[in-house]
Amino acid sequence: MTDTPILIAGAGAIGSILGGMLHDAGHDVTLLGRRAHLDTIARRGLRISGLLGNRTVAGMKLADDPAKLGGRFGLILCTVKSYDTESIAAALSDRLADDGVVVSMQNGLGNIESLIETFGQRRVLGARVIFGAEMPSPGCAHVTVFAQPVAIGPAPALHREDSPALAERARTIAARIDAAGVPTVAVNDIMPVLWTKILYNVALNPLGALLQQTYGALAADPDVRPIMDRAIDEAFAVARAVGVALPFSNAAEYRKVFYEELIPPTVSHRPTMLHDLHVRGRTDIGALNGKIVALADRFGLEAETNRMLTRLIRAAERAGEKTEN
Repeated sequence: MTDTPILIAGAGAIGSILGGMLHDAGHDVTLLGRRAHLDTIARRGLRISGLLGNRTVAGMKLADDPAKLGGRFGLILCTVKSYDTESIAAALSDRLADDGVVVSMQNGLGNIESLIETFGQRRVLGARVIFGAEMPSPGCAHVTVFAQPVAIGPAPALHREDSPALAERARTIAARIDAAGVPTVAVNDIMPVLWTKILYNVALNPLGALLQQTYGALAADPDVRPIMDRAIDEAFAVARAVGVALPFSNAAEYRKVFYEELIPPTVSHRPTMLHDLHVRGRTDIGALNGKIVALADRFGLEAETNRMLTRLIRAAERAGEKTEN
């Protein structure tokens, strides 16, 4: 896979940074994204700034429509929003090489399963991305926070007998991204890692979006903190019911890590859901708190806090639509 062409399917902030860093390290990278962003990159290069260093990357292949892509790719990094997973998979169904791999580098649950439906379980990996980035203007991507290395791996509960071979592929891909300057590790089971991030996201993303507050402000607010605690407790119970081997004995142990270790490095960060709510008018709440609610209902568990947060975000989405009209 050393010289295989790489496609970034969703060149937003995260995708642009991954693609730019890989191309700058000598890889053959194509960005698939929005025209305004790509047009600016075509004129003056992609400007990356922030915690991974400052650089301008030129010479990447660019496409604003899957139909304009040339050839097939040995590696596709899927960085679109969760609600676009099915559509991007369908559009790229014939663009992944027979021995290629597509890696879901998205927020939320259900993305790996959606990609498997199109590409097959032998050609799909999952990833946890927990660095924050923003696009201050077209052609620019700024890394605002880097909490932990990117993690890539299979999901044995889904991949079963294909897990060992996929774990080896994950090690190869992780090494390439890490060598390009984005700290990345491989894991044998991505699900506990993804679920640990879900616990983080369900507490912070909707409240940060609704209240327009930083993560640090949310954690410091005596009225908000109990809501976050309850959202985490409900999600933790669902993870246990699903059978995920979380690296915490109980929700209280996770919450201690959440407040003492995870919040401090991201104290000034705001969720991308805030941007999505006010700029895109649509969020990935369905793959986050909404997925917790759906799974809780399936297992007969309580998830009223996550249900409330899901409904509030969906109401905010509708309110934004009325404002535009």
